[in-house]
Amino acid sequence: MSRPTEIPSPTSLHDLTFSALEQELLAAGVRPVHARALWRALYRQAEMRPDDPKFLPPLRRWVEEVTGAGGRFPLEQPGSVADLKSSDGQTRKFLLRLQDGETVETVIMGYPGRSTACVSTQAGCAMGCTFCATGQAGFARHLRPGEIVAQVLHCQHALQAEGQPGLRNLVLMGMGEPLLNYDAVMTALEIVTERGGLNIAPSHVSVSTVGVVPGILRMAHENRPYNLALSLHAATDAERTALIPSSRRWPLHELIAACRTYTETTGRRLFVGWTLIAGTNDAPVHAERLTELLAGMDAHINLIPLNPTEGYAGETASQQAAERFQALLQAAGFPCTLRQRRGIDVAAGCGQLRGR
Repeated sequence: MSRPTEIPSPTSLHDLTFSALEQELLAAGVRPVHARALWRALYRQAEMRPDDPKFLPPLRRWVEEVTGAGGRFPLEQPGSVADLKSSDGQTRKFLLRLQDGETVETVIMGYPGRSTACVSTQAGCAMGCTFCATGQAGFARHLRPGEIVAQVLHCQHALQAEGQPGLRNLVLMGMGEPLLNYDAVMTALEIVTERGGLNIAPSHVSVSTVGVVPGILRMAHENRPYNLALSLHAATDAERTALIPSSRRWPLHELIAACRTYTETTGRRLFVGWTLIAGTNDAPVHAERLTELLAGMDAHINLIPLNPTEGYAGETASQQAAERFQALLQAAGFPCTLRQRRGIDVAAGCGQLRGR
C-alpha cells in the first residue's frame, strides 16, 4: 500500500496556493498586490500567456522568468491523449499524459444546468479493490497539487470551448485514494475553491475514500469544508476484506468510529457508497447489516450498480434487488439514492478508470 507523503516542493505555478503565490512575489521583490491579476489569468482565462499585456512590467518579468525554459514554475499543461464522448450524450472522458509520461483519466458528467468533474489524485491506486479497474492496475505514484488542479482546468476549458457553463461540482472519485495523498489533495482543493479563481464552492466538493482512518480523523479535526464520501460496499469485516483487501488495516469498528467522529465534529453528513454486486452484497440481510452499522449516524447512502471491468467477474444486482435494497434503507430512515449508470461505453463509470 502506498504511504501518505508530504507534498514535494512546488514545481509549477499551479502548485501554489494564492497565499504562497503572494509570498513568492514578495521574495522576488514584486509587490504581492500583483498576485490577483496573475491568479485571474491562471484560472479565469482560457490560456495564460507569460507575456500577457495586462500584467504590469514587474509581474510580466517575473512570470516570464519562472515559466520560461529552465524556470522554477512552468505552467502545468498535461497532454490530452484521448477525448471520448459517451453515447449517453452527457459523459466525456479524457486520458491525460503528465510530464513524466504517467497517465490519468478525468471525467466530465453533465446534468441539467450543471457539470461535475471527476478527477484523479494518484496515478494508479494501491487499495486493491477487486471490482475496480484502477485497483486492478496497481499504484504508480501520488499526484502533485498542480497535477490535480490541471485536470480541473482541462475540464473547465473543455466546457468553455463548447459554450457551456463552467464546472459547478467536483468529486475526487477518479483514480487513486485521495486520503493517502492528503496534503497534495487539500492544497489542490484550496486552489480550486479560491474565490478569485475557479471559485468552486467547498460545499460542492466531495472527497472519496475507501476508509483511510487517519485521513478521515484529520479531515474532522481540521474541519475541512468538503463533503466526505465513504466507499463501504460491505458491513462485515470478512465481506469487506474480500472486496477491499487493504481494509484489513482499518477494521470496521475503527472506520465507523472515525466516521462518527467526523459527522459529530463537523456537523456534516457522511455520504456512503455501496456498489451493488449480485449475490455478494445485494440481499436484504446486507441492507439490514448496513442499517445496524450506521444506526444513529447522519448518512446518505448512494447505491451504485456494478460497472464491468476486465479483472472482475461479478455482475451487477438486478433492478428488482436494487430497488428492494433501497426500500429497506429508506424504511430504516436513511436517505438513499440509486445511481444511474453513466459513460459505460467509454469506460467512464465508477470503478472503470484505468489510465491507459
